[in-house]
Amino acid sequence: MPALDDILQQKLSVFEAKRQKRALKATGRGAGVKVRRDGRELVSFSCNDYLGLTHHLQVIAAAKEALEKYGAGAGASRLVTGNYPLYDELEAALAAYKGAEATCIFGSGYLANIGTIPALVGAGDLILADKFIHACIYDGARLSGATVMRFAHNNLEHCRMLLEANRGEHHYCLILTETVFSMDGDRAPLEALKILAKEFDSWLMVDDAHGFPSTRKGEGIIEMGTLSKAVGSYGGYVCGSKTLVEYLKTAARSLIYSTALPPATVAASIAALKMMAKEPELLAKPLQHARHFTALLGMKPAQSAIVPVILKDNDKVLAASALLEEKGFLVAAIRPPTVPEHTARLRFAFSALHEAAQIEAVANIVKEIMQIL
Repeated sequence: MPALDDILQQKLSVFEAKRQKRALKATGRGAGVKVRRDGRELVSFSCNDYLGLTHHLQVIAAAKEALEKYGAGAGASRLVTGNYPLYDELEAALAAYKGAEATCIFGSGYLANIGTIPALVGAGDLILADKFIHACIYDGARLSGATVMRFAHNNLEHCRMLLEANRGEHHYCLILTETVFSMDGDRAPLEALKILAKEFDSWLMVDDAHGFPSTRKGEGIIEMGTLSKAVGSYGGYVCGSKTLVEYLKTAARSLIYSTALPPATVAASIAALKMMAKEPELLAKPLQHARHFTALLGMKPAQSAIVPVILKDNDKVLAASALLEEKGFLVAAIRPPTVPEHTARLRFAFSALHEAAQIEAVANIVKEIMQIL
């Protein structure tokens, strides 16, 4: 039998041939939107710290205080000794912000998805998932053991067709989508999906990872998300009824069998939520900046802080990303399988801390790239 390394090298060669091989690059982030990579300072349009709270002085001060009081780590899972007092404060604060009855905090958004979905549905049940849902949502769906079907992106008629053809053959049904889709920046038709779910006696679960800091989506929606983007910290959550949260704390395996978050991380999230409540004008800036960018390029107005510039070809998008970096801007090149084949793109993520001059400068470079490539 071939040695493991030989087999893996062959697989890596396939990725390389498709221009899909990944590599990690050390990137130092400071306050603001500038980063250091390979000894150079770059203006980043690739970070999901949408409100710039990662380096906010009050957020850092809260983390330091918790570090000194509770130590570096939690020491155990939440159900053993890791549920230190800050957890109750964070869950209450997040539930209040979202207008939900209760919240359950997980170790990450990924853990929230792969724990919650299998806790809600299983063999004999049906999951209908938007074609463009994040990988962690899809992984949670597959882990559940339920029958998983995908409906065309944001296509209500296709979702209805699948419900009409399959709902009656399954016990429970869960519809999965996102508030804001992470690679396209567009929004799901939540109200219409909620009506559809009710009509077919189904549940609707929405990933709000890139929609946060939006508030609750209304009754009839199970909402999960992350604290690692707009909140600037780390962790995942599920908002819903008190009964749902109580059930998840008993049934979600990724919560039960994971060590709790470090205290400093939880304290940072609490401080960030307080900042978000006090500064509503800050929350509007990422979308304003994204729409400034799309206007400069003659694109449709941005629906969120995420704007893709689709170049289709892997070689072209890698060349474009490299050219932007040469000019002083960090913009991620997103390739399959993260996005569908022939939709390779530059993914721009806008922060409240970006300046108009930076947005205008990068837009001008994109215009040049579109003429060259």
